[in-house]
Amino acid sequence: MALRRALHFVFKVGDRTRTATFYRDVLGMKILRHEEFEEGCKATCNGPYDGKWSKTMVGFGPEDDHFVAELTYNYGVGEYRLGNDFLGLTLQSSQAVSNAKRLNWPLSQVGDSLYMTEAPGGYRFFLIDKEQPKCDPVQKVSLAVSDLQRSIHYWSALLGMKVIEKNEDKKIALMGFSDNQCKLELQDIGGAVEHGTAFGRIAFACPRDQLSDIEALMKKEKHKILTPLVSLDTPGKATVEVVILADPDGHEICFVGDEAFKQLSAMDPKGNELLDEAMAADKSDEWFAKHNKQKASA
Repeated sequence: MALRRALHFVFKVGDRTRTATFYRDVLGMKILRHEEFEEGCKATCNGPYDGKWSKTMVGFGPEDDHFVAELTYNYGVGEYRLGNDFLGLTLQSSQAVSNAKRLNWPLSQVGDSLYMTEAPGGYRFFLIDKEQPKCDPVQKVSLAVSDLQRSIHYWSALLGMKVIEKNEDKKIALMGFSDNQCKLELQDIGGAVEHGTAFGRIAFACPRDQLSDIEALMKKEKHKILTPLVSLDTPGKATVEVVILADPDGHEICFVGDEAFKQLSAMDPKGNELLDEAMAADKSDEWFAKHNKQKASA
């Protein structure tokens, strides 16, 4: 499955301005592109919401060879409830550690040269205090599972990932489609996985002609398909095809046709400017304050 590759993780954000500060100024990521939508996504990219929303892609480099974050902001929703599903994203950057200290961003040391911090909304990030590599600094995304062996079977036998490391004592497995990509770490938490309303989604690319095969295999094996194969339009950009799955613990998984996605995911030199303009134009906080109301908590 060398043709499959890890793309991004989707985070729902309630405070877009402070979130932008975290990714840009603390982590040191770039805004790769920013898009505004007037209605909800057919593949529920923004969650189960029908109204206006935005998508901001941020990373250390282009999605062709970097694992990035997709930040989805639903206008009118100010807060999401965390579950125990997302355990953290790990990246290597002494600069990010320095940035956090300089900006007085909460930071705690949890190991040798290892720090933990949180993005707005409570999402955990682990920062390895070593020089940022020339390749992608993002090393792994960690997700909770309730039955490690069952999850390994799903991700390896059905989705084609290889097991890179396995620690029986800690009940952890490190998996990936190739050694030079961001890895997926599965950790058995010994109980049910709860997703809250902040639940994310992990995305992978594959050749377009594999999408129908993935969908057919999931039907055959009686695993959940959240969104059958569908085309998604982005105004003025490439139309992509996706199929959305759920693993045995309900983690959402998106597979997208790589050929069109490479066109869609091209870096937009105006991405930073578009995000800043959107944040400046967003008067929702002022409106709610003026009417003595609070944004919805999802």
